[in-house]
Amino acid sequence: MELPEGSGNSLGTLIAPGFVRLVGGESPCSGRVEIRDGDEWKTVCDSDFGPKAADVVCREFQCGAALSVPRAADFGEGVGAMWDRELQCVGNESFLMLCPRGSPRDQPCTHKNTAGVTCTRFRLVNGRTACEGRVEVQVLGTWGTLCASRWDLSDAHVLCRHLDCGFAESIPRGGHFGRGTGPVWRDSFHCDGTEAHLGQCPVTALGASPCSHENDAAVICSGPASSTSLRLVGGGSRCDGRVEIFQRGTWGRVLDDEWDMQEASVVCRQLRCGEAETAYNPPKPQRETGAVGLRGARCAGHEAKLTLCNTSLPESALAAGIAEDVGVVCWGSRQVRLVNGPGRCAGRVEIYHQGSWGTVCDDGWDLSDAAVVCHQLGCGGAVEAVGSTRFGEGSGQIWLDSVNCSGAEAALWECPAGSWGQHDCGHKEDAGVVCSDFMALRLQNSTNCSGRLQVFYNGTWGTICSNSMTPKTVSLACKELGCGDGGSLVTRLPYGRVSGPTWLDRVECGERNSSFWQCPSAPWDPQSCDDLRDETHITCNGTQPETPPAPGTMCPNSTSCTDREKIRAVGGENGCSGRVEVWHRGSWGTVCDDSWDMQDAQVACRQLGCGPAVSALDEAPFGEGMGPIWLEQVECRGTEPSLQDCWARPGDSGACRHKEDAAVHCSAAPTTAAPTTRPDPTQGVPTGSGRVSLPVIICIILGALLCLVLALLAGQVRSARAGRGGSGRAWEPFPEAVYEEIGYSPAWEKQARFSGSGSNSEGSLTKLQPYPGDSKEEDGPGSAADVPVLPGGDPADGYDDARQVSDPGEDHGPGQGDWETARAPEEAAGPRDAPGESTGYDDAEEVSLAHPPEDTQALPPELSAQQSLSPGPGEPIPAVQLGAARREERSVQLGEP
Repeated sequence: MELPEGSGNSLGTLIAPGFVRLVGGESPCSGRVEIRDGDEWKTVCDSDFGPKAADVVCREFQCGAALSVPRAADFGEGVGAMWDRELQCVGNESFLMLCPRGSPRDQPCTHKNTAGVTCTRFRLVNGRTACEGRVEVQVLGTWGTLCASRWDLSDAHVLCRHLDCGFAESIPRGGHFGRGTGPVWRDSFHCDGTEAHLGQCPVTALGASPCSHENDAAVICSGPASSTSLRLVGGGSRCDGRVEIFQRGTWGRVLDDEWDMQEASVVCRQLRCGEAETAYNPPKPQRETGAVGLRGARCAGHEAKLTLCNTSLPESALAAGIAEDVGVVCWGSRQVRLVNGPGRCAGRVEIYHQGSWGTVCDDGWDLSDAAVVCHQLGCGGAVEAVGSTRFGEGSGQIWLDSVNCSGAEAALWECPAGSWGQHDCGHKEDAGVVCSDFMALRLQNSTNCSGRLQVFYNGTWGTICSNSMTPKTVSLACKELGCGDGGSLVTRLPYGRVSGPTWLDRVECGERNSSFWQCPSAPWDPQSCDDLRDETHITCNGTQPETPPAPGTMCPNSTSCTDREKIRAVGGENGCSGRVEVWHRGSWGTVCDDSWDMQDAQVACRQLGCGPAVSALDEAPFGEGMGPIWLEQVECRGTEPSLQDCWARPGDSGACRHKEDAAVHCSAAPTTAAPTTRPDPTQGVPTGSGRVSLPVIICIILGALLCLVLALLAGQVRSARAGRGGSGRAWEPFPEAVYEEIGYSPAWEKQARFSGSGSNSEGSLTKLQPYPGDSKEEDGPGSAADVPVLPGGDPADGYDDARQVSDPGEDHGPGQGDWETARAPEEAAGPRDAPGESTGYDDAEEVSLAHPPEDTQALPPELSAQQSLSPGPGEPIPAVQLGAARREERSVQLGEP
C-alpha cells in the first residue's frame, strides 16, 4: 500500500498538469504551493490561499483531505515572482484552476508569507470533536474504515500526533462511533509509537482475516495542544525525555533546579504514561537554548496537571540556583523489540528501560516467555524460544534474568524475574524468539531462480496456490527473492494431490503494491488448495549469486551477516569516514542523501563502531558509488542499532542518482571485533562442531574414576555376601537376592512423558507441533526443517539446509527414530496451552488498502485437529501449526516483510 504521508516517496514535487504543484514537502502530498502563470512558476501568498483552496489541492492530487495550511517556513522560502490574486474556492471544485480568482492584490507579499499545504488520507469520523471517532482511510479516491483486528495504542498514538490531536487516550471497540459504510480496509499497521505518521509504519495485508464494520478501528485523542499541554522530547518513546510545555502558541522548555519525583509524577500522570520512574536534569548535550515556557514548579505529587502545581515562585527562589532543563522517565516508556533478525517477528529480544535498550538473559528462557514477547509485538504466537546469541550478541545493559512467564502476561516485564539489571549472564547468553508471523519466501526444487513458490509462516513452509495470480504478483515475488524484477507463471503442471500445507491463495498484487507482503489475498489456511495443478511455479528473469562473496570485499557470508558487517564507509582515510554503503540482497549499494541528517549519521557511525557522528555529508563528497542505491529518504530517530532498523524507502524508484550518495564522518577510529554469525532463526538446535572442550574432558575423566571406584565397592560387597552365604544360617532375614536384566524401551519413557501435563521442560529449546500433512516423501529428507536464512532483515534472500537433530533431552534407543503419536490434545493439554477459537464474520466488503478489488469475499479458514508428534533421531524439531485459528484479534495478521 502506498500512502502519501511518508510512504517512502522522496522529497519531490507533485504536479497537476498545467497549473499547480507542491514543492519542498516530505512527501508528494505536502509542500509549498506554486502556480504556473504562463511559462513561470509563482509562489502563492498565504493570505490568498485558505482552507477550502487547500482541500481542492488535496482532492486534485488524490491525497485525501487538507490536514493543515502551514506557512512556508515549514517547506522553505520560494524564489521568483509571487502570485497576486486570491483563490476564492468554494471547496467542491475538482481542480484548483476552476476556482474563482480575485482582482490583483495592491499590498505586496514576500516569500516569508507563502502558502503551504499538508494533505492526509486519514480522518476521524462520527466523534464529538475532530480528535475522536472512527478511523477512515482514503484509497484511490474512496473512503473506507480500517479494520481493528491489529489496531493498538501505538498505532493510535501515531495517528493522533499526525492529526495534531495530541496522544491517544483510548481505542474503543465494538462500534463505539457507529458502523461505517463502504469497504473495510484489512491492512495492518505495525507502529512502535514514535513514528511521525502512519505512513512510516510497516504495513501488511497478505493473509489478513475477514473483518466487518462491527470491528472498525477507532480512537479518542487527548486533543489539540492547549496552554496546559505537555510533551516529552529527545527520548526513545512518548513517555520519556525532556519536558516541554505549550504556552502562547508555541512549545517552550521547562526549567527547574529542584526537580524531583513529585513533579515527575505529575508529568507522567498528565501524559497518561503511568507512574514516574526517574526525574532528572538532562546532560549538557541534550539541553536546549530555545524559548522558556515554565520556570520552576513545586508539586505535592497528586496534581492532575503540572500547571496546577505552585508555579508562582518568588524571584528569590528562582535566582537561588541555576535553573536547568528537566526530564522524566515514566513506566509507559518501556518497550520491547526484536533486533538483528531476518524480519520484524524474529530476532534478539531487547527491552527499553530507564531510557536505554538492553537485552534479556536466556537462563530459563522458554516458549511461554517467547509467547509473551510475540503477542506484545503483534507477531502471533511463539514458534521457537532461542538463546546463546542465535541473533548475535547485544550490548549495554542486560535488563532481565531468570524470566518465568506463564504466557498470559500482557508485557514481558509483568512476568516473574530477577530485579532490573541484576543477572549473572554475559551477552553470549542473550535470548531471542521466532514468532508465528515471521514469514519468508523461497523457490523449492529451484534451479537458481525457477521453482515452486512457497511461503514460511507459522513455523512451516507451505505452498502458495496460483488461483487469481497476477503478473504483478509474480514480479513482486521475484523481487522479494532477489531474482530480478519480473518473471512468468509456469503452467501445464501434472495432476495429483498436494502434500503438506498450502498456506495462501488468491494473492492479487496491484500496481500500487510495492511489496509482496502488502498484497491482498485469501486468509491464511493450510488447506487453501489440494490439486498439484494449483501450485505456483514461477521462473524469474534474474539470477541469484551462486558463490559466496570474497571476504574483505563483501559481507563474508550473506546468510549470517551481522549488523556490523552490513555497512561500510568507502573512500575516506579510514573505515570511519566515507560514502555509506549497505549490504543487501547479495551486493553492496549506496544510500541516497534525501533527508540525510545527523540522526541518520549517528546510527551509521554506531553501526560502524566508530563513535558519535561528526558530520552528515551529502552530494557524494567521497565520490560516486556504483551498483544499486538501496535506501532513500532514511529517517532515523538516532537511537536505532543499525540503518536497517530505521524507516526508509527502497531505493529502486529511480528518484536518486549516485551524485546524491550520502556519506559520514565519525569521531573514532574503527574497532574490530570477532564477527558473530546469525544462524537461521527457524533452524533446529545446532549441532556441535566436533571439538571437545576442556570442561567436557574433565567431566569424562571424573566419570571414569567414579565408575572405577563403584566397581571396586561392588566387588567387595559381592565377596562379603558370598562369605556370609556359605554359613547356611537359616535365620538370616535377607537372603541373597537374585538379579536379572529387565528390558528397557525408550518408547515407554516417551509415552510417559507425553501422557503428563504436556508442558515443556524448563530451559529446553523447543518448537511446537508441525502440520500433520507434511510428507517426507514429497520434500525429501529433512524438508520439514528446511528454513530460510535471511540477511539484512529482508525475507527470502537465500537458504541453507537446516540441520536435523533429536531432542538433546531424550536418550533414544535403537529403532526409536519414527514419529510417535502422543495422547489427544484435550488430554495432554498443559497449563500453558491456549486452544484457538473460531470466529464468525459477516459479509462486509473486505479489501486491501493498496489494491481494493470491486468485490472481495473471504471465508474464515477451518483447521482440522492436530496431533502432537515427537521427533526421533535425525528428524527435524517440529513447529506448531497455529493455522488460521484466531487466538485474539491481534494474532490473525502477518509480520513485517
